[in-house]
Amino acid sequence: MLKYSFGLLASVLILFSSCRDFVEPNIPYTDFDTGAYLRTIARTSTTFNFFDLTNSKFALTLEAVDAEDGNTVETVEIYVRHRRLIPGVGLEFTPSSGDNLVKTLQKTDFAPNSESRFLRTSFEITALEAIQAVGLTPADIEGADVFEFRLVLNDRFGRSFTNTSVNNNVAGAPFYASPFQYNVSVICPSDLAGTYDFVHTSDYCGDATITGQTTWTAIASAPGSYSVDDAAFGLWGECYGDPWEGTVRISDACGKLTMSGTDTYGDSYSMTVVSANADELVFDWINTWGEYGTVTVKSNAGKPWPAGLR
Repeated sequence: MLKYSFGLLASVLILFSSCRDFVEPNIPYTDFDTGAYLRTIARTSTTFNFFDLTNSKFALTLEAVDAEDGNTVETVEIYVRHRRLIPGVGLEFTPSSGDNLVKTLQKTDFAPNSESRFLRTSFEITALEAIQAVGLTPADIEGADVFEFRLVLNDRFGRSFTNTSVNNNVAGAPFYASPFQYNVSVICPSDLAGTYDFVHTSDYCGDATITGQTTWTAIASAPGSYSVDDAAFGLWGECYGDPWEGTVRISDACGKLTMSGTDTYGDSYSMTVVSANADELVFDWINTWGEYGTVTVKSNAGKPWPAGLR
């Protein structure tokens, strides 16, 4: 009985002790410090079009989150550097170390909004501004280049917050969405899918002139690549009376056209662009069997061949 009573008393003491700690924790909340971050509300534009750098831009809408609903923010500095992957070498940065200031947002750029209590701002930086800030020219830019934009939030207490101030949860979690760094890629949109008229000359089959249509179908899993329904462009039918079969594609890498894949006999294909304008794309093709030809593919009405194909 004594053992039972003692155990019951100990359990009650532990219970009350636990409840008291839970209700009135001995933690000095008033001594906690608070920081600030920039929540990403909208990524309006986060790519540069290689074919239209003049009209390309990086644009965001940000929300300043702090203990005073964004009112501690004094400035937001935006820095940029250029990054390129050199095959077999690695990443090349311009400038080679650090980054350059391209824009500064002032406290007055942040304003109330109808969706939250925090102050918001929207801004844009053109591709030309970014290129100039890193000391390059548009002629120096290539497809697949990347511009890294890093933000630094300075508050009225003299503190600064940037990408090194946050962990992965704050940077990437949907609620916070505050990476303080945004990568803007130079992309090369490609829209070559379609059915086109062609003329095939100077070919393996006795220099016969072959006319017909060629269909290029976009490959969803490989943007910028198109399967070709007949990579011999009518030559097999003209020479052998057989339909062409195989899996050959034409790929568009920022205007650089290449051909890859094989026919039903395992022979691989390649191409070399001879000339290109809005109306006609002319190229030589050849396969490892030795078949070859020169093809002139005509653009369709209202859809000229894009400039820069090569």
